[in-house]
Order: sequence, then structure tokens, then C-alpha cells
Amino acid sequence: MLLLEERFGVSERRACAVIGQPRSTQRLPAPVPSDDEMALRAFLREFAVARPRWGWRRALVAARDAGWRVNPKRIHRLWRDEGLRVPYKKRKKRLVGIGVTTGAFCPIRPNVVWSADFQFDQTRDGRTIKILNVIDEFTREALVAETDRSIDADHVVRILDKIAGERGFPKYLRFDNGPEFVAFAIADWCRFNESETIFIDPGSPWQNAWVESYNGRMRDEHLNGQLFDTLFEAQVLNEAWRVDYNVNRPHSAHGWRSPAAFAAEWSVTHQPSLA
Repeated sequence: MLLLEERFGVSERRACAVIGQPRSTQRLPAPVPSDDEMALRAFLREFAVARPRWGWRRALVAARDAGWRVNPKRIHRLWRDEGLRVPYKKRKKRLVGIGVTTGAFCPIRPNVVWSADFQFDQTRDGRTIKILNVIDEFTREALVAETDRSIDADHVVRILDKIAGERGFPKYLRFDNGPEFVAFAIADWCRFNESETIFIDPGSPWQNAWVESYNGRMRDEHLNGQLFDTLFEAQVLNEAWRVDYNVNRPHSAHGWRSPAAFAAEWSVTHQPSLA
């Protein structure tokens, strides 16, 4: 404002009218941020560095967990003032296939429906790595992120046996019609363990929405920022990210609680009545 007055020799009233700014904003000096606000701003900057793919809503959860007594509007204002944002360009895909509502078959407790799907990445030498992701659709927990050069049907069965040894067998398995999932080994495993299969329609990934959402988060928050030198490094880092996802990542569907926290709370609240 002072620059306009000095350069063009106009009054404050005229300068405010030109840029559309109320004259009342010129009556008081800019407020000096308090030490508490400066510390909160520093916290948000550190959070953005540590979690570059998380936005202000998860920063709010982290701030409250760290002991700050703040409301969403304050965090959002400071987040924007600090110029923090999550750059994201989502390429829209043309929807094809059969449109079946995913919510038509939603689990009402843990260990009812497991969803499985594959992701692909590569090591620095250009060799492909294959990642088998399995999640529990109710708790959103990532049960496994098996990483290897190749994963066939027998390998999938070994992973399912490992998960079932820790959690019990699911009522249903949901996956696509890939060769690893339609093999006789998977059918035999489901038949012997009294688990039924749910195959999504070809070209309809939204029918497997929970694991597709998890794949997107894994790709965006982890894989896109990694360059693996070896298969072993990929296995270690992928498993570490899976654990961090389960334990630390707030999930909006769970009231901004992590999948592990939601599962633990559900067990305490509902499991005695089921028993």
C-alpha cells in the first residue's frame, strides 16, 4: 500500500480503492506471531518433510497426538500460510467393464473378507519386482506385502497359510481373474479351509476397491519415492512401510484412527459379545 502511495502520489483512500482493500486494514500493525504459533508452524514444516504425501488433516491428527490443543481451522490456516501442500495430479481413466456396486458385499467384522492384488515395481538394474498385497476389508489392515521377483499360485498359497496361522481363515477371498488366483492351488486351498472366493468382473477394478485404494496409497506415499538397489532392500522397505501404514497412518474411514488402533478397539468392544 505504501508503495502505491509513494510511487503514484495518491492518497491512502485512492490506493485502497484501486486494489479493493478495506482501509481498516491499514489502521493496525500486523500481529506478531506468538512463540506458541511459531512452534506450531515449525511442527507443521517438520511434519511435511517427514510425511510429504500426507495433507493437513493428518497433520491435525499428528499435532493432537503430540499434545497440541488445536482445531481444524487453525491447522488449515497455518498449513496454507506456510505454503505446504501435497502436489497431486490424478490421471482419470475411462471406466470400462461391468458396474457392480462394491458396497453390495461389505464385511461387518474382521476376518470376513480378505482382498488380494498385485503391484509391480523394479530395482535399479531394471529387473521387475512383484508385490502381493492382502488386506482385511473391515479393519483396512495390510496383512502382507510379499515382495519377490516372481509370485505364482503356490507362493500365494504359502502366504495365505502364513496369514491364516496368525489370524485364522477368512470367510471370503476377493481378487481378480489373474492366473495366480484362478489356479487350482487357490481353489483347493479355499475348499479345504471352507473359504469362498469372490472374483471381480474383468476390467472392473472398482469392485475390488479396498485393495485398489491401498495400492494407490502404497504407490503414492512409498513406491514413487523409492529407488531399490536390490530385491532384499525392496523387501525390507516394503515391509517397514506396511507396518507403518497399519500402526501410524490415520484412516478417515475409522475416524482418523490407524487400522491397528481401530482393530484393537473393535476387539475390546465387540469380541466379548461375539464370544
